[in-house]
Amino acid sequence: MEGKRLLLESLRNRPTPRPAWVPFVGVHGAKLIGVTADAYLHSSELLVRGLDRACELYCPDGLPIVFDLQLEAEVLGCQMHWAEETPPSVSSHPLMDRELADLPPFDTGRGRYPIIREALASMKKSRGDQIALYGLITGPFTLALHLMGTNLFLEMFTGPDKVKTVLSYCGEVARRAADFYLDHGADVIAVVDPMTSQISSAHFEEFVGPYVDPVFAHIRERGACSSLFVCGNATRNLEHMCRTACDNVSVDENISLELLRDLARTHGKSFGGNLKLTTVLLLGSEMDAKRDALQCMEVGGATGFVLAPGCDLPFHTPERNIEAVALMVHDDYQREVAKAALPACAEQAYEDVELPDYGEAGKVFVDVVTLDSASCAPCQYMVDAVYNATQKLGDKVVIREHKITTRSGLGHMAKLGVGHIPTICIDGEVTFPSIIPDVATLARRIEEGIEAKRKP
Repeated sequence: MEGKRLLLESLRNRPTPRPAWVPFVGVHGAKLIGVTADAYLHSSELLVRGLDRACELYCPDGLPIVFDLQLEAEVLGCQMHWAEETPPSVSSHPLMDRELADLPPFDTGRGRYPIIREALASMKKSRGDQIALYGLITGPFTLALHLMGTNLFLEMFTGPDKVKTVLSYCGEVARRAADFYLDHGADVIAVVDPMTSQISSAHFEEFVGPYVDPVFAHIRERGACSSLFVCGNATRNLEHMCRTACDNVSVDENISLELLRDLARTHGKSFGGNLKLTTVLLLGSEMDAKRDALQCMEVGGATGFVLAPGCDLPFHTPERNIEAVALMVHDDYQREVAKAALPACAEQAYEDVELPDYGEAGKVFVDVVTLDSASCAPCQYMVDAVYNATQKLGDKVVIREHKITTRSGLGHMAKLGVGHIPTICIDGEVTFPSIIPDVATLARRIEEGIEAKRKP
């Protein structure tokens, strides 16, 4: 069965000869052709070269044209911080001091949309019969956060009507972004809404479902398949995600694939995930990648399952590791060889990673364990919340970000007992696991720690 057809059948929750395979190649495509991420995302020619190289190496059934959750925000007036090895991050939030009416119009003739249109047209012509092309759009909740900043979390309590007005607008932007991709040949629309992992189930029902469901309904009316893609520990909201009007629910390694499989099947959805992005694909070996792929394929089966990383591939992901996953997908013989030959994986001890003296008088230590705040939206906003909460506390607070894209970061994650990312630890204790606190709550908790250390 041709890869494109196999993927579309999987998304429709139908049996297939094998699991579908979608490596989420974002700026990793730039690494494949030896250019920087910012150059890559500003050139249709470079995008096509990177995607072509990914097709040659990884034999995918589908690929996103770009993996960039800032496209809509950029057109709407958010300033961007550009980097050489990550997608851009949002560095300003226009609705913090302006109104919706003050935003520039959302126009897919502006920003980088013309570049994407050219790349999509080229890929459609050359590979559109073989692979399914994804259009990734920013979910309404995450786009609202880009526009409003972390004030959004407080205003969900103090000004919910204002938040809902912004969400309605962001839902309309999402529908227009979906139309852009579908009008120019995309086969699948993935609504990527990572910040929904940071809110309660009640807030998901109130602030996410009513605004994302019309987007999925619109995509279905256009005759295309849709996916809801949420990274982070969204376990608390997994049931609600499966109740949305999407065709497919995709997650990262923070969520049990068994749990997702069972919930998705209960609700008639296909599902995707959940290859370990950093510990295996980025920092592991080929054997680790094979093992993880086999485990995911065993759990997911071949009915309505899409094998994929938990998010877009980091820039420096070794090609050999993704090629190893592709081998497990496509080669029955090599898959059986791997099952018989793979040794058990020994845990790393991280003896060389040292924690500070959390009992030091007069200081509170705030450790933020992240994927990387430069490229992960929930991580960025959690780090921002920490700095906003500690602005007036000066040298009484020591702030450290531990990126698990490094061995040191993984060591801190292990020694602090962090189970999910992003997470805030205060004085060595897991305090806000995989949820962004409002600034007032976080500041109060840190000030309590300072006061406690003043006492004799």
